[in-house]
Formats: sequence, C-alpha cells, structure tokens
Amino acid sequence: MPREIAPRLSAAASALPDTDWHVDRLYDFLPALGASVLIATQSRYVVDLNRPPDDRPLYPGASNTGLCPTTTFGEEPVYLDGAAPDEAEIAARRARYWRPYHERLAAELAVIRERHGMALLWDAHSIRSRVPRFFQGQLPDLNLGTGGGTSADAGLLARLEQVAARAGPDYSCVANGRFKGGYITRAHGDPANGVHAVQLELAQATYMDEAPPYAFREDMAARIRPVLRALLESALDWSANP
Repeated sequence: MPREIAPRLSAAASALPDTDWHVDRLYDFLPALGASVLIATQSRYVVDLNRPPDDRPLYPGASNTGLCPTTTFGEEPVYLDGAAPDEAEIAARRARYWRPYHERLAAELAVIRERHGMALLWDAHSIRSRVPRFFQGQLPDLNLGTGGGTSADAGLLARLEQVAARAGPDYSCVANGRFKGGYITRAHGDPANGVHAVQLELAQATYMDEAPPYAFREDMAARIRPVLRALLESALDWSANP
C-alpha cells in the first residue's frame, strides 16, 4: 500500500482484508516446474489488476468491485469520507500500476508461446471461504475458471477437473461456477492462437487463518500444495499432447 494512499483508508480497509494472502508462499514449487512467475506488488485497493481498464462489471447482474474499489468485500467503505480517488487519480493508477502489469504479462506469454508453440497461463487467486456479498454459504475449495470455456481448451479443463476430483473428498471443486475467471484470464487467454488461461480461485480456508492477522498455516498448506502441483503438472502433460 503506497504511503500516500494508506492514511486515507478506513479502519475496515487498513488491514487489507481482501488480499490474496500468501499465494507466492503457497506456490513455492513453481521454480521446480520451470514456470515463469509474475507477482503483483500492490494491494487491490490501489488498483485491481483483475478488472477491465474501463471498469465494466465482470459479472453483470451480480455484486462487483471496481478497478479502484471503494468498498470492501464486506461492503464497508475503503476510504475515509471524501478521500476516495477521483477520475484523474484512477487514470494515474491505471497508467502506473495496471498497464505495466498487463504489458509485462502479454510480453511473457508471447515469449513462451514463441519458444514452446503454446503458453499456459495459471492465474492464482485466493479468497475467504465465506463472503455473503458474492455467494451464499461456503465457497468450494477449488474454483477453476476458463471464462465459461472461452480462455482455454475444453480438454485442458477436463484434465484439471479429473485431477481435482481425485483430491476429493478432502477438497471440493467447481468449474466455471461463481468465479469463471476475471479480466486477466479472459483478456489474455486465446486458445485459437495457443494461449490457454485458467484461473484458480482458492478458498483461503485450505491453507491459512481467514481472520486477522491472516496467518499462513504450513500444516494446512502441506496438504493442499500437492493438489495444486498436480493440477499444474497435469496442465503441462496436456500441453505435450493436447
């Protein structure tokens, strides 16, 4: 959270409750797979990299948060009264943070596709397992999304679903359910041209304490991490013989 923004946050937002906590630590096996890794550095309260630049709703008809959110997932104000960003500040954040991320991601995918003939994008996210604003009850543990089938080959998704099914009954899974993939998946996935993008929205209850101070739980992570690795290895196997 940049220093110039932090003092403007409300008490509800100052602890950054809607963060995709510890995802880099959870996926610590990626170097062993030879993966190229791009890690976001700014809070979604600064700018949400997984939202369209024009701030169109990802899920029309459902509750959405914006490019520069003004409410938390708990529907509390992100900013103190009068401190929310105006259009000029939103444009500046988009230019400083959002655009470089997407340009870097597009460039890396192009390099990978040129080198291998195909690129696989795994968009790793996490969220609290209970967020009434977005869904009723408890979220499935593994939420695979391919933009409703537009961002990746159906055969790849079927392979991932098979792997997830083998993780049951310990972990539940749904494909293209409440979370079908955000802007990153939908914008960069281009299966017709060899770029296959999958989002995994992972329930945080599988690897961490969902209440402050949001502690990482290695005992829990050690159980879900092999499932995540199996998913990615199955995607690599599929890419060799799609």
